[in-house]
Amino acid sequence: MAQYYVYIMASSNRTLYTGVTNDIRRRVYEHKFRLVPGFTSKYFINRLVYFDDTGDVYGALTFEKRIKGWSRAKKIALIEERNPDWIGLSQQWGE
Repeated sequence: MAQYYVYIMASSNRTLYTGVTNDIRRRVYEHKFRLVPGFTSKYFINRLVYFDDTGDVYGALTFEKRIKGWSRAKKIALIEERNPDWIGLSQQWGE
């Protein structure tokens, strides 16, 4: 069964980016090393601070869109609920 991930990345000054992927390790690597031009490359968004997984692609896409519509304060509350110190969650993967 496929897994889908809704994730939030942050820059050192806490600029946020929310996305969805079916390969969280690859996607984080792309963000970290600025391999895809765009918002995350421009603003040096390179630290995974939140993610959630599901087997339901439509559920993942719906949750991503919902988060993108939230206020910054609500996004920060979601991150800090699971990751109060804003540590880079991909560090445990050896990246």
